[in-house]
Amino acid sequence: MKKVAFYTLGCKVNQYETDAMLDMFEKEGYTQVNSEDFADVYVINTCTVTHMSDRKSRQYIRRMKKKNPEAIIAVVGCYSQVSPEEILEIEEVNLVMGTNERRKIVEEIKKLDSTKKVSTVDDIMKVRAFEEIEINQTNGKTRAFMKIQDGCDRFCTYCIIPYARGGKIRSRDLESIIKEAEKLSEKGYKEIVLTGIHVASYGKDFKEKESNLLEVIKKVAKIEKIERIRLSSVEPILFTDEFITEIKKIDKLCPHYHLSLQSGCDETLKRMNRRYTTSEYKEIVDKLRKNIPDVAITTDVIVGFPGETNGEFDTTLNFLKELELTQMHIFKYSPRKGTPASEMENQIDPQIKQFRSDSLLSLNRENFYKFSKNYLNKEVEVLFEQAIKENVYEGLTKNYIRVVVESKKDIQGKILKTKITSIENEYTKGEII
Repeated sequence: MKKVAFYTLGCKVNQYETDAMLDMFEKEGYTQVNSEDFADVYVINTCTVTHMSDRKSRQYIRRMKKKNPEAIIAVVGCYSQVSPEEILEIEEVNLVMGTNERRKIVEEIKKLDSTKKVSTVDDIMKVRAFEEIEINQTNGKTRAFMKIQDGCDRFCTYCIIPYARGGKIRSRDLESIIKEAEKLSEKGYKEIVLTGIHVASYGKDFKEKESNLLEVIKKVAKIEKIERIRLSSVEPILFTDEFITEIKKIDKLCPHYHLSLQSGCDETLKRMNRRYTTSEYKEIVDKLRKNIPDVAITTDVIVGFPGETNGEFDTTLNFLKELELTQMHIFKYSPRKGTPASEMENQIDPQIKQFRSDSLLSLNRENFYKFSKNYLNKEVEVLFEQAIKENVYEGLTKNYIRVVVESKKDIQGKILKTKITSIENEYTKGEII
């Protein structure tokens, strides 16, 4: 029996697509093995958001060929899409595929041996239809990530993703979404995470249909065995008064929203080509907190964007101190060839980026403690996802507090009432009631 190994970098969309490709291989009789084990085929699903992710992909490619010199190495994903020639030049690579036509991966591999080299990458900017590559199961056992949208037409000046995923919005048919969600619910998944490259744009490309993200949420919420629905990262402008009014009524929708910010300074936001101001962002945060009890708001922030002065960073820092968001993912700006920001003047010194990152990480720890403190010695419902060591499990509350407990019983996949007893760095400890 042939063996296949996957190495996946990047976002939850990539993980979804890896799960879908694995399903295709298993239907052809392959068995999945660990990414570090001996395999007949190694598939590297790449990310290209930063230089670091590109480098990790190249390192893994070379390492795996040493494990099995006769193996076929297939490189797919965002890095492949924007730099296919660069990847094909890597001696160990046999197949290069981009972010489209992944459903043909097994078919393409059947044509190859370890001496052949092929690229199937096409012009992603010409792609107009959502590629259906549904999954029957995911690597997780309790939460299923479900891709409902692809492409991004925002073209933020720092971001390579529209060039890797296409600049046209492609939305998945609503019936297909519901069919997959029902299938996942029958397999025991209790939480569905709706994800996409720009998930807030879902439905924009439909000419005759009226489907939008709100309708998707409502339809999935009607599936009896699905107990939770969560949204992946969305832009704040999604949250109109009408949208907030409607989501308040959906009990299954988790009160956790990852609202992409990137900077707390309006001048920086303009250079980034973000389409909101800090005052608009704050207004949305305030509305969510006013209307949705226990809401957690998390975000992404880029430090060291070209031209970010000390004054601009201080403005961002003060803005974030005022907002007290639950958690922040901090990224040091990484120039991506082909994006406008990579050509901007006043690129920031790496040491300054590190200092600014450390400052926000310190604030992040303070914010998480402040938010979690509200739940000390209180009962919360936790969906336990996995055992992290013997008799120790971790899971999430609806508002995305990570909770770790001890249990001699297997509680994976169960939603249990838990009392939070202490707060650690980025998680809490609890006791099952």
